This record gives sequence, structure tokens and C-alpha cells, in this order.
Amino acid sequence: MPHTGLQARTQTRTAQLAAQLRRVRETTIALAAPLSAEDQQVQSMLLASPTKWHLAHTTWFFETFVLAEYATGYRPFDPEYHYLFNSYYESLGERYPRPDRGLMTRPTLEDVRRYRRHVDDALDALLAHGVDETVHRLVTLGCHHEQQHQELILTDVKHLLGLNPLAPVYAPARPAPSGVPHTPGWVTIAGGVREIGFQGPGFCFDNEQPRHKAWLDEFRLATAAVTNRDWLAFMADSGYGTPTLWLSDGWQTVQNERWQAPLHWRRIDGEWREFTLAGLRPLDAEAPVVHVSYYEADAFARWAGKRLPTEAEWEVAAAGLPSEGNLLESGALHPRPATGAGLVQMFGDVWEWTQSPYTAYPGFRPSDGALGEYNGKFMANQIVLRGGSCATPESHIRAEYRNFFPPSARWQFTGLRLADDL
Repeated sequence: MPHTGLQARTQTRTAQLAAQLRRVRETTIALAAPLSAEDQQVQSMLLASPTKWHLAHTTWFFETFVLAEYATGYRPFDPEYHYLFNSYYESLGERYPRPDRGLMTRPTLEDVRRYRRHVDDALDALLAHGVDETVHRLVTLGCHHEQQHQELILTDVKHLLGLNPLAPVYAPARPAPSGVPHTPGWVTIAGGVREIGFQGPGFCFDNEQPRHKAWLDEFRLATAAVTNRDWLAFMADSGYGTPTLWLSDGWQTVQNERWQAPLHWRRIDGEWREFTLAGLRPLDAEAPVVHVSYYEADAFARWAGKRLPTEAEWEVAAAGLPSEGNLLESGALHPRPATGAGLVQMFGDVWEWTQSPYTAYPGFRPSDGALGEYNGKFMANQIVLRGGSCATPESHIRAEYRNFFPPSARWQFTGLRLADDL
């Protein structure tokens, strides 16, 4: 019997999902490929995780939320993995302590790779038989969850390798494409009642909804991200030594951590150099400054006589722009100098700190069940970032995307763009 139009569309949609899943899973393996087993074992600090753990946890996510619930007859690869690779889902039971992930020498890396193949085979079989809307939504969520961990793999590995006195190379540097250098300036954004938040077809995380109204006063936004040249001027003017520029918590952090420059900067023979995933390289004065905390971004803005944008201002400015830029697919794995005219670098290069605390949108409701712990329970003591970075997959980012980190965090590819009142 010939397929109906609905059946054909369902089959096509499921085939597209299977292809998306395959691409995501293969990308994760490709990102781990330059790393030795030793590289993938070590945990450099509390907030970072070993690459081996990322490989396993993203697999655990599909096993726990998709296969265990919806694949008839599915048998877990190893029941102990439910405890070992749960991240923070309290409702699913106890889990291995986060600070000790680097001590988990067993299972081995090869065991984890076999675990991934086991789950991939089961997912392929499940999708081959067709899935309903619930499973389609969960697999899609799993893909975007894994894309978040792809960026974490790169930032965690960079932090790890950056502690090595040999300054190891993860991947060779790639030359930037040619382009007309950007001339810094400002764009004026009209005020009024505007709408922000995700709406329409396609995927979003629950914290991006519901779409709602926000009042904006007219403001100006810098056309590009703050550069290393700008940051050097801040440092030369005793930016790290002037307490009146800093929030109280920020100044205390500067003192405790003895910050004098962004993370991964090293002063060698009187010159600043920067550790990158391509090793130790001369500091590019025109590239966006990266690996600065919210505290540093806020202090810089105050020093410059400006401020950071709110997340509503950032989203309104970015609305309608294509989500293109120096993202993961470029292979640069490092911010590049701005090129072109107008509002540039809104996507890619560096996650841009806003001045907005990470809180719920009006009317927000977390997802049901354990997945309700994905975003909602972190809505305290975090600051919103926007726009993606050089390690963010292009298919993962959009204008409405809300990233969030503690204000002291700087191991991520974080930078800033200035705003100003009119």
C-alpha cells in the first residue's frame, strides 16, 4: 500500500533527525580525536570535566531519557554507569561526586567508546522504526545537550593544556579569511515596548520561553566586541589595581586570585602572549579579548565610561541577523579580528557578558520530570551571556539563546561588547 502524504513527511522528518544525531555524535568523537588517553582522563579544576566524562555523560543522557524509557527491550551497557555519569539530576538518584571525575580511571577510554557505540546502535534501531513526537523532541534535546558539551570539551581541554608548561597544541592555527577590517562605531537601537524570547517552529531550551514584552529605552550598542588593544589600555591605566572600578565581590576576587590580565595571557620577555588551542601565540591586538569574567567585563565598561547591555537589549539588536560568524565550523577555535561594516561579531568569536542576572522569564515553567532540572534550578547567582563563541556549533546558536555562568567564571570563551545610554 502506498504511503500517505503524512506518513512520507513523518519518515522524512525522522530521517532528518537520524542524520542530525549522527552528525552531532560524530563531531564529538572528532573533537576528542587529537587528545591522548591521558589528556582525556584529567580534570583541571572543579568546574571542568575530563573529556572521557563528557563522552560518557552525553551518551548517558540518550540512554537515560530516550532508550530506557522508549526502546522496547533495551539493555543498559552497564547499570553502574547510571551512577557514574549522571551530572546533576537529583531526581534520578545519587551520582559520582563532581570534584572526583578525574579520578575515575575505570571505565577506560575504550570502555567509554564501546558504550557510545552500544547506545548509537540502539538509537539507530529506535529511529529506524519511526518515533512519535515525544521521542523526536527528546532526541533533539539530546543533540543540543551534546553540542553544549562539545563546547565544554574544548574549553575544559584548553584550561587543562593551558596549565601545562609545554603549552601543547590541540590543533594547528588556521589563517583567517580575508576581509575589510572593521571600523569601530556605534549603532542606535530605538526604545519602546519590544518582544524577546523564542517563538515559532524549531528547537529552543525551556529557559528561552515564553516570549514576552520588555520595555527598552533608546540606547547605543558598540558595533564590535572589545579588543585586546582596548584591554591593554585598561591594564596600562591600572584597571586591575583601581578598586573604584569594581563590584565588591569582583574586587575581592581580583585580590584573592591575583588577577592581572585575562586568563591564558602570559608575559614573556616584556611582551604579552596568549595560550590558544594552537599553542602559545603572540597576542593579536585587534582580536576580541577573551577569557574574562563578568567582574572584569563590568569593571572595563565602567573604566570606559559605558556599560554592558542587558540581555533584552542584546536580543533586540541581534533579532533578524543571520546566526553566522566565527563559530565551531570555522575551525579557528579562537576569536578573530572583526571585519566588515555595521553590527558585526554578534554571533561567534566570544560569548558576550550582559548585565542581566539569569532569572526566569515571566510565565516560565520548567519541563516536567527530571528534565525540569536542566535549566530552571540554576536561576540564581548566574549572569546571562549571549551570541555564542568560536567553539559553539552554528546549528546550536540563535538570537534568543541564553547562556549563563557564575560572574567569576572565565575559562569559557567569554568577552564583552559595550552599550551606552542616550
